[in-house]
Amino acid sequence: MLFNSFNFIFLLIATFIIYYAPPAKKFQKIILVISSLIFFSIGQPRLTFVLLLTIAITATTSYLVLNSTGPLKKLWSICGITLNIVILVIFKYSAFLSKTFIQHGSSIGTFMMTIPLPIGISFFIFKGISLTIDSFRNNNGKQLPVQMGFIEHSVNSLMYISFFPQLLAGPIQQATEFFVQINTKHVKDIDWEYVIKILILGYFLKMVVADNLKDQTFWIAYPYFQGHSPITLIVMLFGYSMQMFADFAGYSLLAIGISSLFGYRVKDNFYFPYISKSFSEFWRRWHISLSTFFRDYVYIPLGGSRKGKIRTYINLLGVMILCGLWHGAGWSYILWGAVHGLALAIERFGRNVIHVPGNRVLNIMRMIFVFCLVSFAWIFFKLPDFSHVVKYIDAIRLNSMSMSVYAVMICTNIILYSVPIVVYHLLYLLESKSFIIKLKKFEYILYGILLFSIITNSGSPNSFIYFQF
Repeated sequence: MLFNSFNFIFLLIATFIIYYAPPAKKFQKIILVISSLIFFSIGQPRLTFVLLLTIAITATTSYLVLNSTGPLKKLWSICGITLNIVILVIFKYSAFLSKTFIQHGSSIGTFMMTIPLPIGISFFIFKGISLTIDSFRNNNGKQLPVQMGFIEHSVNSLMYISFFPQLLAGPIQQATEFFVQINTKHVKDIDWEYVIKILILGYFLKMVVADNLKDQTFWIAYPYFQGHSPITLIVMLFGYSMQMFADFAGYSLLAIGISSLFGYRVKDNFYFPYISKSFSEFWRRWHISLSTFFRDYVYIPLGGSRKGKIRTYINLLGVMILCGLWHGAGWSYILWGAVHGLALAIERFGRNVIHVPGNRVLNIMRMIFVFCLVSFAWIFFKLPDFSHVVKYIDAIRLNSMSMSVYAVMICTNIILYSVPIVVYHLLYLLESKSFIIKLKKFEYILYGILLFSIITNSGSPNSFIYFQF
């Protein structure tokens, strides 16, 4: 169900009215749970059991973890994590494993190829893992306020994992961040100005920028790219990079805004990533909730940077390969993760060997380099078949430089619809400048223009890119 669909708008308004109705104050958690299950089941009714199974496993094992000590506590946490990973592997990676390791045409391989992929499974499985791990760590740092009966804990777990604004594509809010907010909410506490601004920006990024760019970057798909010039192919990659940001950052802003309507605060998931001067900075700005998850639950437990330089490089590479595999069941996604892992490892090695003092020109060159490599790496997302990636690169090297009128139009449209993203990042870089401060007096006019653009210039509706993960 798309956030800009009539069905979703109806569900959102109905849930909001019932949620804040005085007679329903005691049942706010149940109302959100019911709405979340309706939200998920409309898209994939037959696969709702996967979500419910994940929640049942997580609620049970996390409760047992919280109420156990010693080896038993560790045993239940391992069970909870393992079962969640098994569910993820079965429903997301069966086809990939079948193609890679099982003989073509065998009965088990054919069966594995037919297992459906629940939308958003990577996100709600990771929330289940977060709850289990945070429950295990409860006495060693972050406190999880779940010292309660099994029924109440199960309802809270159900609400946390299925919370519909974040169910299909995040952000991946950690259990410790969500559970502390579970209490009675009041409509008077809503920051309406904040909500309206963030929803307008989110819908603009998705409906105006991303949905219009997708019609131009469509030609990256095989075999359509083979007839385009190198310049067109490079511009289309640039456009897809902008589309990726607008699509996912737009979704994140919508999820944050909708969560705020129901009284739940969610941290920013994107923080102007395309002005990053290093790859480590990029991952502090891009999909922050995912990079935080891998840092807290994988990288640091593996030893992080505490086990020596060689181990640090291996950890960085390994974690990013896992990050790539999380995004998709295919070798292209693994290679995407490896590219970022190698970039992070080389960057760390460079900092350990030589220190290069920064200056304005060098920082701009760094920004351009990071952006170009990040943009190039997105090709593994657009072309999951690695052989198509190779053909795309060959087309950039070997195709004729001549451009058709239609190709010029494609490039022009990509540049025009990318301008808002460029301006968005530039405003951040220049926000301390006096003329930018003066412009803030007119921000309501700007949001009015964005709203007008949403009404008059939205692209054709399309699912969010990260729904597939």
